[in-house]
Amino acid sequence: MGLKDRILGDPGREKPDKESGKTGVPPAQEKKEKQPFPPSPPSMHATDSGGKAAGIGGLFSRKKPAGIDLSPAEIGKFAREQEEIIRKLEKVRAERSGVMRVIKHPVAVLLEKPLNILIVSLPASIIVFVLGTALAIRDYGMGVLFSTTLVDDVVVFSILVAIVPVAVMDFRENRRIKNLEEALPNFFRDLAGMNDSGMTLPNAIHLVAQGEYSTLTPFIRRLDNEMSWNTTFIEAIQRFRTRLGTPLADRSIDLIAKASKAGGDVSEVLRAAARDTYEVLALRTERRNNMLIYVIIVLISFLVFVFVIFILVSTFLSTMATAGSAAESAGAGAASFIGNIDLFFYTRLFSHAAMIQGIFSGLVAGQMGEGRVTAGLKYSAIMLLISWIIFRFMIG
Repeated sequence: MGLKDRILGDPGREKPDKESGKTGVPPAQEKKEKQPFPPSPPSMHATDSGGKAAGIGGLFSRKKPAGIDLSPAEIGKFAREQEEIIRKLEKVRAERSGVMRVIKHPVAVLLEKPLNILIVSLPASIIVFVLGTALAIRDYGMGVLFSTTLVDDVVVFSILVAIVPVAVMDFRENRRIKNLEEALPNFFRDLAGMNDSGMTLPNAIHLVAQGEYSTLTPFIRRLDNEMSWNTTFIEAIQRFRTRLGTPLADRSIDLIAKASKAGGDVSEVLRAAARDTYEVLALRTERRNNMLIYVIIVLISFLVFVFVIFILVSTFLSTMATAGSAAESAGAGAASFIGNIDLFFYTRLFSHAAMIQGIFSGLVAGQMGEGRVTAGLKYSAIMLLISWIIFRFMIG
């Protein structure tokens, strides 16, 4: 041991106490040095002898909770499950819109809106026109386009194939909407009266569902079923509005739902919706009755046009064609004076004019009578068929 160590002593070693023979290290520090690991902090769930919760300070500890250790295999399985769920959600979302929805639910898509039927009718019309024209040219040559009315017949049937399904679907949808909206005022009025008598809305709807409201009855009974499963009135009435899908129902039911959500008097709102619906239907009926005369004028003007053409072709043009033939056989001077009249050309020209007149007159009648161009397709189909029959079987 060096001289320095003898004089200053070992800094890492304390001198022993003469009396006790122990070192000068405090007992607490000596006890701490003997423990190989520091004691763990008391658990917040531990209790003392009195039964009180110990370790309250653990509630305010900033120590982060221990994470869950997953093996690589478990992490991979969890990731695959998440990817599978996302893939199924994307598949369902794709099936509800676009081309996939048409492929998955073709009938539902076609019957959803009247114009959706064009997905089938328009390609079918093009196929009929192409095949009919090709077969006519194959059998009779290119002269069939100018010397016969066979191609005209193909065109007429192609147009009918395109517009008749749309006209039928539009007529069916318009009739459904009319029946539903005509039953709405009675439904709202009965519901308001039962609610005023002290019944809750679920009980009032249940009682109203036992009645008869024409085509609205199945929708009311489904509304009652949803209310019986403790569905809120606002959510159930919004679903009811979506299923009806009519402009007047959207307007009235949305007003009822907003008033009920705001906490207003639902009975008064139901009465107001009933009055509003009834007035809208009355105005719509009055407009239809007032415009009916103009629809009749359009139809009569078309019939007059066709009748004038029929008289012109069957009498005047036929006489002129006969006179021209006689003059031609008599001499060149008379033939140049009267002229050679091509009766087939004029008959075909007038038939095209009558068909075009019928199609567009029908569209005008639909717009004037019902406020929708598609509503005039049924008139267009009827007048097109009338003009074709007259020129095909009565004049030609």
